[in-house]
Amino acid sequence: MRAARLISLVLLLQSRRGMTAGELAAELGVSLRTVARDVEALSEAGVPVYADRGRGGGYRLLDGYRTRLTGLGRDEAEALFLSGVPAALRALGLADAASAARLKVSAALRPELRDAAGSAAQRFHLDAPGWWQPPATPALLPAVAAAVWEDRRLAAGYARRDGTAVTRTLEPYGLVLKAGVWYLAARVPDHEGGDAWRVYRVDRFSRAVPAADPFTRDPAFDLPDFWAERSAAFARSLLTATVELRLTPAGVRALHRVTDRTAAAEALAAAGPPDAAGRITAVLRVESLAVAREQFLALGAECEVLGPPQLRADLAAAARGMAALYDR
Repeated sequence: MRAARLISLVLLLQSRRGMTAGELAAELGVSLRTVARDVEALSEAGVPVYADRGRGGGYRLLDGYRTRLTGLGRDEAEALFLSGVPAALRALGLADAASAARLKVSAALRPELRDAAGSAAQRFHLDAPGWWQPPATPALLPAVAAAVWEDRRLAAGYARRDGTAVTRTLEPYGLVLKAGVWYLAARVPDHEGGDAWRVYRVDRFSRAVPAADPFTRDPAFDLPDFWAERSAAFARSLLTATVELRLTPAGVRALHRVTDRTAAAEALAAAGPPDAAGRITAVLRVESLAVAREQFLALGAECEVLGPPQLRADLAAAARGMAALYDR
């Protein structure tokens, strides 16, 4: 365990010009004291690692030093070949580059590991699109992807959800593939007096022309964090209505399967104690009363809607209609 950690420490310092003790501790999942002991052990073993003292200091390797401890194990080689998503790479126009990279890595592996690519491909496959949703690559995705790679502004034409056409000058920061749909995270410079961060569906672009000069990226931007925040905010924005429910224990267990999981968890967490029959009363955020009607019909008698009155009346009418149908 320690030997692997020491190798990781050397490779981290080799791949970066220098790192503080805190950064190394965070990367390796150890304490500052452990980092200091590991650095001392490496020095004693002849690895030319040294400490920069003072503010902004840290640990560095002697200029020009390169370790030969870069051989891959089988699990590492298979993980490397899993890191490429073939369909997404093809959509981005990177299939040839990815294929060449895999060939080079395979050629560099020890002979007993050269079946790692086939081994990984036969054991894991990512099918990104949702069910009943045929995969489609937006026509302008390669142009948008090129602008992302090269940090070039985009002169874009875009169709909003309501069909309104707008033109924008965008700074494209990153692409996200979610359930078979490509999204662009971008900044709109000087938008209404200040920068605005937006998410665009790539299939709604009618025009995407990269500019000649690159823009300067914000070094603080983190695509996974940005996407997590925006996607959560989008999901919350869809939940515009509330309903009051009385749920049986079976209804409690099934609620997350018919409605938004986060909303269900929040509603159940805020619910009071169960009544004598074991049922709880909860207030749930839903997308709309029409959507809620379809969701709660799926729960049958395990869920009773207490309000609003219109939704309760709609479900009662649906129940009477079903009863009359099956009574025949």
